[in-house]
Amino acid sequence: MPSRQIVERQPRMLDFRVEYRDRNVDVVLEDSCTVGEIKQILENELQIPVSKMLLKGWKTGDVEDSTVLKSLHLPKNNSLYVLTPDLPPPSSSSHAGALQESLNQNFMLIITHREVQREYNLNFSGSSTIQEVKRNVYDLTSIPVRHQLWEGWPTTATDDSMCLAESGLSYPCHRLTVGRRSSPAQTREQSEEQSTDVHMVSDSDGDDFEDASEFGVDDGEVFGMASSALRKSPMMPENAENEEEALLQFAAEFSSRYGDCHPVFFIGSLEAAFQEAFYVKARDRKLLAIYLHHDESVLTNVFCSQMLCAESIVSYLSQNFITWAWDLTKDANRARFLTMCNRHFGSVVAQTIRTQKTDQFPLFLIIMGKRSSNEVLNVIQGNTTVDELMMRLMAAMEIFTAQQQEDIKDEDEREARENVKREQDEAYRLSLEADRAKREAHEREMAEQFRLEQIRKEQEEEREAIRLSLEQALPPEPKEENAEPVSKLRIRTPSGEFLERRFLASNKLQIVFDFVASKGFPWDEFKLLSTFPRRDVTQLDPNKSLLEVKLFPQETLFLEAKE
Repeated sequence: MPSRQIVERQPRMLDFRVEYRDRNVDVVLEDSCTVGEIKQILENELQIPVSKMLLKGWKTGDVEDSTVLKSLHLPKNNSLYVLTPDLPPPSSSSHAGALQESLNQNFMLIITHREVQREYNLNFSGSSTIQEVKRNVYDLTSIPVRHQLWEGWPTTATDDSMCLAESGLSYPCHRLTVGRRSSPAQTREQSEEQSTDVHMVSDSDGDDFEDASEFGVDDGEVFGMASSALRKSPMMPENAENEEEALLQFAAEFSSRYGDCHPVFFIGSLEAAFQEAFYVKARDRKLLAIYLHHDESVLTNVFCSQMLCAESIVSYLSQNFITWAWDLTKDANRARFLTMCNRHFGSVVAQTIRTQKTDQFPLFLIIMGKRSSNEVLNVIQGNTTVDELMMRLMAAMEIFTAQQQEDIKDEDEREARENVKREQDEAYRLSLEADRAKREAHEREMAEQFRLEQIRKEQEEEREAIRLSLEQALPPEPKEENAEPVSKLRIRTPSGEFLERRFLASNKLQIVFDFVASKGFPWDEFKLLSTFPRRDVTQLDPNKSLLEVKLFPQETLFLEAKE
């Protein structure tokens, strides 16, 4: 006979999440272990004796401690909870303090939509009620509150008016599952199959449309109409041409829907937003945040009301960002923005936004201005939390701050170089002006000298012409031996030289003046003086003869310049 090979079955690992009051304990065991072994682990973790512990949540009902897990045919992931009816509850004072602390905390609810297998991460404050969660889930899933079938709520969450802080949710995260209860029969069938599991079917008193089906109207349609009625007008006019008017309507409609605590939206074109954020001095620059809205996305209301309108986000954006917005709900407005995006950020970014599905909106684009282009630092989708959004904004701000410091340094160095250059240019300009002034003064001086030289030459030429005419007009010098009486005059010039000439005693004194002038000493510039007696001959009557003025038979005279 052929030998048989015995294949040993590998043990299967099972995951258990066990809830007890405000605690969760994760336990991982092989399916060959017993229920009692789970309780022993919980005894160490929770400090609760096994004898005081009731472990609930088994799909097959209550089980014995000796039951082997493999015999229960459990799935890999299981949720259980512990009851301790014999143990007193925590003191009221400590409970009140813990409750107050929980009210100030934010709970992350990871909600799985069963039918479409989609997961939503929603952030709620501890003071929010279960009813508010269900209303928000209706916005996301279109399942009316009364038709919502829940799994995962703690056993203490028995009333929709209860706030999350006192409902027993795990902090900081808690997983829930929601589906549509399509008919009472199906709901009863699910209840029978999972009678011991933790289910929570909504029975909100706030559902005023309980009997809507009697009138042939589905609850989802009624609630859809109610939700649409809140949107009295679109965020932007269709095919918006004037960006400023479109953004004025956007800001007004946003305030109408979500309240006045929201980011300050820049009113103007995208180019104007660039100018405001980037094209200023490096110290005054900011990041640009572009919010892309879409009314058809299931995430829009939650993102706007809980993330974008959170005080911490609003404050951080106002201090560090210029926030610009656009509504992509209408195809014409979407096409217009994609054109702007392609022009300013390039085809890659435009294609990224073009391929985003409706349920991935809203989008938050973080833009940093560069020297040659605008860089998209981050694209934040609507499926986020306040903390994650803040972290991503701060991360972008760190990158921007580092770049800004470099830009400030470069700008300061550039301004210093430009100041030095301006000073050098100014000094050079002043030097040129001084050189030009000197040159012009020299030219004026040379021109004046030339003019004076010309005048002097003209005067000399004129004097020379006068001298020559006087010289030519003089009567000839008489000889020493002459029939008529002769007067011999000896005239000393200012330079010490002597002019000697004979004149007839009957010659007029003017002829002597003309002689002296013909030698370069005009009588209007020089005085002709006699020594004994001293007298100014030029003051005498020039028409008298030499004999009459007593310059006969000889006389020594000297020339002296007039003052």
